[in-house]
Amino acid sequence: MSGPFKAHETLYHCRTCRKVYRSKDLRNIVARYCNVAWDVLVFVGKSLYHRCLTTDEVCLELMLKNIDLSPSEVEYLGRKFILYLALAHQQATPRIEQAMNRSGGYILHLDATHEGDAPVLMTGMDGLKQIVLGNVKIPSEHTDHIVPFLEQLQRNYGPPIACVHDMGTGICKAVSLVFPGTRDFVCHFHFLRDAGKDLLEPSYGQLRKTLQKHAATTRLGEIIRDLHQRIDNHALDAEHLTAAITEGHTLETMDQTSSASIYSLCLWCLQGKKEGNGYGFPFDRPLLAFARRIAQLKDSLPSIQKKVPRDKVGERLFGKLNNLAKNICNDPDFIRSIDDLEWRTLLFDDLRRKMRIADPSGRNGLNDDGSNKSMNSIQKAVGRFRSRLDKNTKYKRDLLCQKLAKQIDKYDERLFADPIEVDTPSGKITIYPQRTNNLLEQFFRGLRRDHRRKTGNNSMRRILHAMLADTPLIKNLGNPEYMHLLLNGKKNLEELFADLEIDGYEPISSISHTDRVLPGFRKMIIMDNLPEKIQLALEKCS
Repeated sequence: MSGPFKAHETLYHCRTCRKVYRSKDLRNIVARYCNVAWDVLVFVGKSLYHRCLTTDEVCLELMLKNIDLSPSEVEYLGRKFILYLALAHQQATPRIEQAMNRSGGYILHLDATHEGDAPVLMTGMDGLKQIVLGNVKIPSEHTDHIVPFLEQLQRNYGPPIACVHDMGTGICKAVSLVFPGTRDFVCHFHFLRDAGKDLLEPSYGQLRKTLQKHAATTRLGEIIRDLHQRIDNHALDAEHLTAAITEGHTLETMDQTSSASIYSLCLWCLQGKKEGNGYGFPFDRPLLAFARRIAQLKDSLPSIQKKVPRDKVGERLFGKLNNLAKNICNDPDFIRSIDDLEWRTLLFDDLRRKMRIADPSGRNGLNDDGSNKSMNSIQKAVGRFRSRLDKNTKYKRDLLCQKLAKQIDKYDERLFADPIEVDTPSGKITIYPQRTNNLLEQFFRGLRRDHRRKTGNNSMRRILHAMLADTPLIKNLGNPEYMHLLLNGKKNLEELFADLEIDGYEPISSISHTDRVLPGFRKMIIMDNLPEKIQLALEKCS
């Protein structure tokens, strides 16, 4: 049988501990929360976290190998796998530190993910070797919660040669407190995203409210549903209309042309809401693309209506669509929002080009690490952009433009990282810090994607509550250098785990119990009139 198992009938032979188990005995071992055959433990852990299988899928694969475990037992083994991995990582810490020192040190990338009332999962990673160094679950990104985590990283690996993170107040203060004098850089992508939101969000938010006020999406959808059945019933060949539009062919028949035209125009408008290069707002502005299409439709609709054959249904729906487009485009809030966004987006896109990242013509989406242009030339280009904000009268009078100018001034030194020269046992080397925090951003997106694949649910709130803090160490298993340091001469994880003593081990990177709301209290603390209800309850008892 392929894989890590050697099975015959209902017997299981563990290659690491050299013991032979029957399937029912193996199940009893798991149920008693004792040591389990190491092949099974590693197989379950890798299947759940590396292959991203569901517990039912893992149970099925184990069943094919004559091992009968329930989903709850598989989940238990998955958590136990993370505990063993965390303990092995802790014991490998001195070797990891030595390896990083031989390379000149490490650049600490910090990022966190959270959702709703779930705890914050924060991870620290070496940007040079791309090794996850430590993890913690904390109540919030407040400085007081982040400082102990950074102090633990410093005790384990020494001070970093540089730090890269987002612009959060808590993380910036924590880094300056724990690593004073260490070069501290903010992620270019985070800087641009925050700057763009400040510059565009007021007008973009007003545009969103205006489109919602007119129920633009809903009313276009009503027209589409009305025509969908009608066109389908008449078996209209849309290819002829498409060919006439795209290739200049002559329409063979004008039957149902009005219905097909209205149907395609409504779909075209809604397609504007899907425009973008995968960066998210403010880099992608789908509502602005949607609004532009509505404005274009309003200007073109009268001439289109004159050229199509007149029928009752077509007349009614053309009138409905025309009224919708006119009402939206004649709304003063719509006009003001569009006019404001047109020049603000041009200004923001110019800054994107100057910083050589998330370029408007780019297609890398959130994986964009920026161009390889020298940092000196990027800094000069941003400097010229900053001067424009003072020289241009319109920009100088605009409060949001002046806020952008202050942001550039505030983070100027943290944005532009010169190459760092460090001493190593083999001599001096030059290290180039990464411009973005994409290493961790990609990891957290992958974590969310894997969770969605397993559960079909995009919300991470529950999984963040239940997840062990050291789960991100799974990322290291795909790093050959890390595996060499972790195994330290052992053949595989099964052999490594068999030598570990996990009894009494408590992960150091776990959330403080004092910060967790006790069972039964969460429903009370969201009440608006809790004091009155407590008072009434006490009166009844007296």
